[in-house]
Amino acid sequence: MDTRQLKYFVAIVECGGFAKASRQLLIAQPALSQQIARLEQEVGAPLLVRSAKGVSPTSNGHTLFRHAKFILRQLDHALALARQNTAETTGRVSVGLAPTTLCQVGMPLIERMQERFPGVCVNIVEGLSGHIQHMAISGQLDLAILFGPAAVPDWSRTALLTEELFVILPCNSPLFPRLRDTITLEEIVDLPLILPSQGHGLRRRIEIEYERLNIKLMPLAEIDSLPLLMSCLSQGMGATIKPMAAVHVHGSAQSKNWRCLRISNASITRPNYLFSQPADKMSDATALVRAELIQLVRELVERGRWQGVELSDPEEPERATPEPPRIAAHA
Repeated sequence: MDTRQLKYFVAIVECGGFAKASRQLLIAQPALSQQIARLEQEVGAPLLVRSAKGVSPTSNGHTLFRHAKFILRQLDHALALARQNTAETTGRVSVGLAPTTLCQVGMPLIERMQERFPGVCVNIVEGLSGHIQHMAISGQLDLAILFGPAAVPDWSRTALLTEELFVILPCNSPLFPRLRDTITLEEIVDLPLILPSQGHGLRRRIEIEYERLNIKLMPLAEIDSLPLLMSCLSQGMGATIKPMAAVHVHGSAQSKNWRCLRISNASITRPNYLFSQPADKMSDATALVRAELIQLVRELVERGRWQGVELSDPEEPERATPEPPRIAAHA
């Protein structure tokens, strides 16, 4: 087995077939099939299942795919380190962000890195926190902002900030008195709510408060796409409970069109942690992006561009995270 075979195998799984992978890799399809056959012979088990819909990995293939992705990423890091010189740091860094976090730091981070370190390619990956967590654990990310202190085992974590959750609805919405800027948990129940689906980490955080009141939430709809959810609200369909960052989903210019009501009889918050590989496994490019991201978050909050949050203590020491409890993949 060699890294070339692993690269071919990963490409076939990601492309969902030999033909597309062949075009992407610029390799004749028969030669590609021959390499996979040799790989299966060495593993001693089938790795791919062919069907009319394309190609999918077997259970053995899925295991190999996950580890192959990690191996190839580590190889890329090693080559990047070997090619680095004192003049300019280069490399590719993948950063996993939840949708509301992306609204605040996505564009500023890209702009900042292009201006300061043009040799570093930042790959922003958006997803629900459970998906981002899975990608980080499986070695597909270099950095990730997540909401639990033990989200990624054996990675270092840095506390960034704590977000408060607000009831969000359009400024012109007749659903709640316009002169009010606070709302109670009991009053929220009477609103037509659009919330993330069951099992989503933020939804669970909200439901904990209502379980204390022995109240069952009955949302009008469940939507896990932040742009779609906020578009539904803008059409007057209801209200939601989110961090204030959600109002920036359609651009900062549109943020003035929203009301963010503080929940007066409960403190519903969500801590944000930046997770990164240990220093001895981190490329120079990753270390640069990590440092810039930490500084960017602080600047956004201090300049009032990220509201409804409280910065974490900058003196809090970084920690390696313990093994987390088993959670649902989409939580």
